[in-house]
Amino acid sequence: MTATGIGFVAVLLWALLALFTAGSAPVPAFQLNALTFAIGGTVGVLWVVVRGTGRKLAQVPWTVYAFGTAGLFGYHALYFSALRLAPPAEAGLIAYLWPLLIVLLSGLLPGEHLRPGHIIGALVSFAGAALIVLRNGFAFDAAATPGLLLAGLCALTWSTYSVVSRRLGTVPTEAVAVFCVFTALLSVPAHLMFETTIWPGDLFGWLSVLALGLGPVGLAFYVWDIGVKRGDIQLLGVASYAAPLLSTLVLIAAGFAMASWQLLAAAGLITVGAGIAALASRQR
Repeated sequence: MTATGIGFVAVLLWALLALFTAGSAPVPAFQLNALTFAIGGTVGVLWVVVRGTGRKLAQVPWTVYAFGTAGLFGYHALYFSALRLAPPAEAGLIAYLWPLLIVLLSGLLPGEHLRPGHIIGALVSFAGAALIVLRNGFAFDAAATPGLLLAGLCALTWSTYSVVSRRLGTVPTEAVAVFCVFTALLSVPAHLMFETTIWPGDLFGWLSVLALGLGPVGLAFYVWDIGVKRGDIQLLGVASYAAPLLSTLVLIAAGFAMASWQLLAAAGLITVGAGIAALASRQR
């Protein structure tokens, strides 16, 4: 249970991800990726140097580094883009379907089975996502649709990364530092090709970038790696739904989102659905 508790620290940090991402505007997505992962990777490298565990990194296959980098780079490029193209509360909640997908995908691993509870949980949670998207009826805001679709891809990318990481239990957590550094390096050419450089416009913007790199895009990945490899991944999956609830409340408190019954009802449905699926996964 200690590893599960360590993993849950990541959930608490990710509850601040949407707030700091919104606060870092108008920094483009790939530029934000480069800045925050450079901070998170630097923290990890310093941790490796202080512990003297650098030799472990030489034993990690290059395929693992490629997989980890693709997971981190892909998810956050999608996430930051989604929050730039759609309202942060709606995009953030759709992106937070990844805990439910973790529960479902872990149930399909060898020795596990997909049970009726998984399907019921999926329907309940996706009802919550539909409530967000269809809150104004069928009159979609065409400008926000691409961002909402990217948010859905976020959920699929991170859930796949987390479940596959479970199968890589022998890979040391120190490897996450390399994932972060490579993600920062990949983000630089992507930024130069597709974006115009825009720096934060005020002190809060700079503090948001720093906070992202130290917390939700830094420490969170290291503790999450410990949790999914050594803890109860299904329990972590359902516990992760504390993040969208906390995230939504934080956004409302900070003035980035308006309180509404649709938003709160959607968060409740998504949480209940994940709980049903997690209970089904734990049945023998």
